[in-house]
Amino acid sequence: KLWRRGNLCEYPNMKIAVIGQSLFGQEVYKELRKDGHVIVGVFTIPDKDGKADPLGKMLLILACLENELCFLNVLPFCSQFIPMEIINFPRHGSIIYHPSLLPRHRGASAINWTLIHGDKKGGFTVFWADDGLDTGPILLQRECDVEPDDTVNSIYNRFLFPEGVKGTVEAVRLIEVGKAPRITQPQEGATYEGIQKKENAKIDWNQSAEALHNWIRGNDKVPGAWAEVDGQKLTFYGSTLVDNDTPASGQSLEIPGACRPGLVTKQGLLLFGNDGKMLLVKNLQFEDGKMIPAAQYFRTGDSTAVELTEEEKVFVVWKSILSNVPEIEDSTDFFKCGAASMDVVRLVEEVKLRANQLQLQNEDVYMATTFQEFVQMCVRKLRGEDGEDELVVDYVSLKNVNNMSIRMPHQLFINGQFTDAEGGNTYQTINPTDGKPICEVSLAQVADVDCAVAAAKAAFEEGEWGKMNPRERGRLMYRLADLMEEHQEELATIEAIDSGAVYTLALKTHVGMSIQTFRYFAGWCDKIQVRFCPALSVCYGFFLSKVVCAIVIPWNYPLMMLAWKTAACLAAGNTVVVKPAQVTPLTALKFAELTAKAGFPRGVVNILPGSGSSVGQRLSDHPDVRKLGFTGSTQIGKQIMKSCAVSNVKKVSLELGGKSPLIIFSDCDMDKAVRMGMSSVFFNKGENCIAAGRLFVEESIHDQFVHRVVEEVKKMKIGDPLDRSTDHGPQNHKAHLDKLVQYCETGVKEGARLLYGGKQVDRPGFFFEPAVFTDVQDNMYVAQEESFGPVMIISKFKDSDVDGVLKRANDTEYGLASGVFTRDISKALYVSERLEAGTVFINTYNKTDVAAPFGGFKQSGFGKDLGEEALNEYLKTKTVTIEY
Repeated sequence: KLWRRGNLCEYPNMKIAVIGQSLFGQEVYKELRKDGHVIVGVFTIPDKDGKADPLGKMLLILACLENELCFLNVLPFCSQFIPMEIINFPRHGSIIYHPSLLPRHRGASAINWTLIHGDKKGGFTVFWADDGLDTGPILLQRECDVEPDDTVNSIYNRFLFPEGVKGTVEAVRLIEVGKAPRITQPQEGATYEGIQKKENAKIDWNQSAEALHNWIRGNDKVPGAWAEVDGQKLTFYGSTLVDNDTPASGQSLEIPGACRPGLVTKQGLLLFGNDGKMLLVKNLQFEDGKMIPAAQYFRTGDSTAVELTEEEKVFVVWKSILSNVPEIEDSTDFFKCGAASMDVVRLVEEVKLRANQLQLQNEDVYMATTFQEFVQMCVRKLRGEDGEDELVVDYVSLKNVNNMSIRMPHQLFINGQFTDAEGGNTYQTINPTDGKPICEVSLAQVADVDCAVAAAKAAFEEGEWGKMNPRERGRLMYRLADLMEEHQEELATIEAIDSGAVYTLALKTHVGMSIQTFRYFAGWCDKIQVRFCPALSVCYGFFLSKVVCAIVIPWNYPLMMLAWKTAACLAAGNTVVVKPAQVTPLTALKFAELTAKAGFPRGVVNILPGSGSSVGQRLSDHPDVRKLGFTGSTQIGKQIMKSCAVSNVKKVSLELGGKSPLIIFSDCDMDKAVRMGMSSVFFNKGENCIAAGRLFVEESIHDQFVHRVVEEVKKMKIGDPLDRSTDHGPQNHKAHLDKLVQYCETGVKEGARLLYGGKQVDRPGFFFEPAVFTDVQDNMYVAQEESFGPVMIISKFKDSDVDGVLKRANDTEYGLASGVFTRDISKALYVSERLEAGTVFINTYNKTDVAAPFGGFKQSGFGKDLGEEALNEYLKTKTVTIEY
C-alpha cells in the first residue's frame, strides 16, 4: 500500500523511495525531506506466507516506473522480502540499515544476538543490497559500547535508533556527492543466527553466570527467556550480574537443570552459573501472562503486582486482545493476527489507561503495526521523543549532591531544542556556598533573542499552539505541574546550589508554590469568558492572546518568579521568551526540559540565559514582542518601560523595588510579633521582594521587642543550604554580599546603632551575618533604601500615634507590601486601608496564595501576578458590535 507522496522540493537533490514500515523509517523520511530530496513514495511490502505479496511487488514497480528518474531505494530497518527487480531498479540501487556490525549477526534478530553473545561492541551497518541475506558491500558503520546490563530496548533507544537515523541519512549524503564506498564484507567473523522465538528461548542452565545473564537480557522482553519451574513455564526478566561479595541468603527455589537452587531474596531471584557466580532476576511471568516481582514468588495470595515497564504494559494489552496468538513476538503484526478497527480502539484506550501519561491516537496503531514498532513508539512518546519533538540534552551531571545525582541542561532552549549560543559564548554560574563554578552556561546573544522570538511567533501563528483547544492547553499545564512535582527534590537541590536558598525552603516555597501556580492557572485555561453588552443590538467582547510575550525574572526566587508569570502567560494562550537572571539560570533550564517532556509544542517556551544589557534590552526593543513582564529593580524597570514605549508601545507589567513598612503596636501578641517580625526580614536570607524593609515599633514595647529579636537572631544557624538544620544560607552572589556589607557600613556612619551582625562570615562562600539596626532616623540612607538582604531596620514611634506612624510608613516612593500587628481589629483595618501598598499583612507576613493578586503601587510597579487579575496582563480585549 502507498502511504504518502512527498511534495516536490524547490531544489531537489535526488528522488528516493523509502521502503519499510517502522518509526525508524518515518524519522529517516523526515530527515531526507529536510535535506531537500524528493521522496517519490513511502512503501510497505505485506508478506504472505513468508513471501513477497505480488500486489505489493506490483505497486512498487509501478511507482518506480512512474518516477523513471528514481535514484535510490532506502530501506531503513526493513525486514520484508523485497524483489530484486525493485532492489536494482534505481540508478544507485538500494541501501539497507542493519542493527549490527556486519558481517557479524546477519539475520532478523541481530540485536538479540549481540547481547546473547556478550559482545562488548555493538552498532549498525548501512550496506548496499544484493541478493544475499545481509551480505552486500558495506557503505557505513558506527559502533557503540554495550553496557553490562543493556537490553534490546536500552541499546536500541540509546544508540541504534537515534544514531541509526543519522547514519542512514549520512549514507544518502555520501551517495549524493559520489563518495559512498562499497567495501566487500569479509568472510572471517561472519555469523548468521535465526529469529529468536519462544520455543528456542529456553534457558540452558549449564553455563556461566555471565552467559545466563546474556541469554536472559538478549531475550528481554521478547520472546522472553524461560525455564520449567514447579511444573510450569516461567519467563525471566530484568537480569543483572551480582558481585560475589553479596550475601547469598533467601528461600530456596529448585530449578531443574540448574547447578544449584535459586534463592528468592528481598531483591529478587538470585541464580547461579556453573562457575559459582551469581545473577539477579527482578521479574517473573507465569504462563497465564501474570507478572510478579521475583521477590514475591513464594507469597501465595499476595495481590501486589510488579511495577510494569511501558513495554510490559503494552505486552499485557496485546496478549489480552490477541488471545488466539500463542506467543507475542517482536514481529507479531496486530492486523495479520486478525485485529479489526474496534480492536484498535480497545488497544489505544487500554494502553492509555495503563500508561496514563501516554498520548495515543488510533492512527498511531496503523503506523506501527508490529509489536516491536508499537512498543518503540509508545516509549518514545512517553519520553517526549516522539517524531520531530525528540529532545537531545547535553546534561551537566553532579553526583552525590544532597544524597542524589542531578542532571542539568546548560544550553539555551530555543524552538524546543537545547542549543549553544551564537558564537559559542558561555559563562560560569557560581555556587554561592563555596564560591566555586557549578558549570559553564550558554550566554545568549542578540541574534539568539531574534531566533527565540521568531520561534515563539511561528509556534503561535503556524503551529498547533494557536489552534489548540483551551482544555488541551490546560492538560499540558497540568502535565507540566506533575512533572515538576516528580522532579521537585532535584529542582530544589538545583535551586539551593545555584541561588543559595535553604533546601527545605526551596522544596516548600521555591518549588512547591511553582507547582501550585501552574495547577491554578491550568484550571483557568477553559474559563476565560466572552462578555456581552446589552446596550446595543449585539455587542460582545472577547479576549485574545498577545501572542509573543517576554518575561525577565530575578535571582531571588528563580523558579517561582518564572512560574508566577509564565503560568498566567501560557494559560492565556501566549508563547513566551524567558530571560532568567544571569546568576541563577539552572532551574529555568531544567524547567525548559520539563516543558518538552510534558509535550508543549516547539517554540511555545524559550529560555535565554544572558545579560540584561543585551538579552533584556533586545526583548524590550523587539518589534514582535507585544508584552513584557519584569521583576527587578526600579531603576532597570524604568529603562525597560522607556524601551517598550519607544519600540512598539508594548504592554508592560513591573514588579519593582520595595521598602515595605511593618508597624508593630503595643497591643500585639508579642511572641507572634517577634516570630513573624523575624520572618518578615530574614525569610529567604532577606532576598525577598516583600521583605519588611523597615519596622516601626511602638515606644512602650520597643526595647523588649529589640532584645528578643537580637536573642533569636543569635540562635540562627548559618551554613550549607543543603544541611537540613541550616536556617540561613549564603547570599546569592558576591556583588550582592559586598553591597550588603557596604549598606551596613553606611548605616553605622550615619549614626544608626548596629546591635548585631552586618559583616561577612569568615568562611568560604558568600555568607553574611544577619544584621539588626535600631535608633534609625527617617532621613538616614538605611531608612529610605532597600537592602534586599537580612538587615532589620527598627525605628520607634510614640505610643498611640497611629496617624503619625502611618505618615512615616507611607513616606516612601515604594509601595509593594506592608504589615501591621495588633489585637485591635478596628485599628488593623484602619491602618490597612491607609497603607499605600499592594499587599497588607495583618498579624502575619509573607503569606501569599496563588489565587491572591500580587503587585505594587508607586515606584514598586504596576500590574499583577497571581490570581485572575494576572490573566488580564497577558490578554487583549476586542469588542465586536453587530447591527441587523
